Amino acid sequence: MLQSSSQKHAAKIVGVLTLVISDMHLGARPVNDVLRSHLVRSKLMPWLAKADQIVLLGDALELRQAPIDDALDAARPFFGELGEVVGDKRVVLIPGNHDHPLLEERVHEQFERPIRAAEPGPLGRLASWLPQTEFVLSYPSYRIRPDVLAIHGHYLDCHNTVPTIENMLVSLAKRRAKLPAEGPLTIGAYEDTVAPLYTLGFKMSQRARTAAGTPSKKAWGMLAKSDGKPSIPARVLGGAVVPSGVAALNRLGLGPFNSEISGPVLRTSALRAMSEVVERLGLEADHVIFGHTHRLGPLDGDEGWVTPGGVSLHNCGNWVYEPVFLDRSPAASPYWPGGMVLVEDEGPPRIERALMDLQHEDFVPILEPSSRVLWPDPRDSDSSPPS
Repeated sequence: MLQSSSQKHAAKIVGVLTLVISDMHLGARPVNDVLRSHLVRSKLMPWLAKADQIVLLGDALELRQAPIDDALDAARPFFGELGEVVGDKRVVLIPGNHDHPLLEERVHEQFERPIRAAEPGPLGRLASWLPQTEFVLSYPSYRIRPDVLAIHGHYLDCHNTVPTIENMLVSLAKRRAKLPAEGPLTIGAYEDTVAPLYTLGFKMSQRARTAAGTPSKKAWGMLAKSDGKPSIPARVLGGAVVPSGVAALNRLGLGPFNSEISGPVLRTSALRAMSEVVERLGLEADHVIFGHTHRLGPLDGDEGWVTPGGVSLHNCGNWVYEPVFLDRSPAASPYWPGGMVLVEDEGPPRIERALMDLQHEDFVPILEPSSRVLWPDPRDSDSSPPS
């Protein structure tokens, strides 16, 4: 059973509004982290100003695609404006898989501590941009209310059946760490599985000035080779997963992975995996808020957002522009950036979407050419959004 160290604080904050945002990926390469745009920040800051408490639910910084100083430079405008609008209120930072190195040490149990501007390293720099704020580091979760828990959700990769590069890496790490296939798990067991992988990705990203999002594939090659296993077909590593490639992964004991990749499969696989995390960690809550998958929910018509144990799941979406996941209409795109979850003193958490008045063209000025897609394109056929 996981007991958050923030439960005592939860008793003090009942009655206030908490705003939860996740997956900002500030410093991403190629540039698609929309909060580096003043226009986008101007849409979010009024929401943050109204909240009594802000939870940054993981992957606030992108530390696996570029050197850390570059990420901090990209993050400074957001954190500077955040400090201005929140003043002496509380901001909670929960690292995810892409900014896991902010922890600077191996974690074995839930913890929470203040972040001081005087401390060395990147956390101290972040705190210096929030001089009036009560800045708190909490990991891997934070209890917002006695019945509401927030956790980034990257542990779900240990149970996800979609054969992404990340999930393949974690599957190999699971085998190395001998993570039990059944029964309760501890934070330490999950961390022993995933933390070495995150450390490797971070170290590789610090070596090059143009990492361009490739560390996961490089890490896969290194780990697969050192594990002494046969090489995987290039079409699998390149992302063009086909049934024969998935079958090869499963034969190597790296699955079981599902050969179908679609919007519904992405959603249902992630929800099943998150449900398993809730169960195996023994998270005690009526509502669990997570991020990581970038898929906002539940939205109207969604199913599968309640675990077998009756816990309601909520995902606060993302703040990156990923055209491969987007439809022409923001309203039809569950991956459209600008999602957040609000938690009041009573009632279930609720979803809000801060960027619904923007269109694809509004993001073009901040995007590198490789990230730009102009919608609609008359050459395209009608498409349905990811579900």
